[in-house]
Amino acid sequence: MANPKDKAKGFIDEFKAFISKGNVIDMAVGVIIATAFGKITTSLVNDVVMPAIGYFIGASDLSKLNIVLQPEVLNEAGEVVTPLVAIGIGTFLSTIVDFLLVALVVFLFLKVLLGTKSKMEALRKKEEEEAAAAEEEAPAEPSAEEKLLTEIRDLLKDQKNG
Repeated sequence: MANPKDKAKGFIDEFKAFISKGNVIDMAVGVIIATAFGKITTSLVNDVVMPAIGYFIGASDLSKLNIVLQPEVLNEAGEVVTPLVAIGIGTFLSTIVDFLLVALVVFLFLKVLLGTKSKMEALRKKEEEEAAAAEEEAPAEPSAEEKLLTEIRDLLKDQKNG
């Protein structure tokens, strides 16, 4: 039966090997950057885009733009008897604009990335074609066997003539 300490050490070593691989670290950096980018786009939507839209449609705060299904009912003491039931259109619109901005940035990033990748592939293909053409133009160097056979032939000629 395996010792539990050995199993734990093996697990820890395996985890260390996994976590130190480059792709895991790259993924972690990507998640951190994506989180920060999400905060930036949310701020852009909530603090810039939505107030501008609200200004043009005449609403001061779109996040409070709701469709009220049931109004809030208060008693004489000011306590809520029946809570407000509303559809949060403004919050929903804000989330949609946020999504569209993120999707647009991802689309543009991928377009640039794929464009660069295709240009690099075309450049590599051109270099390979040029190298292949250069090989065809240059005379092929004789192999070691061919050189050795040529020397033997020349020695035999010299012996025959000599």
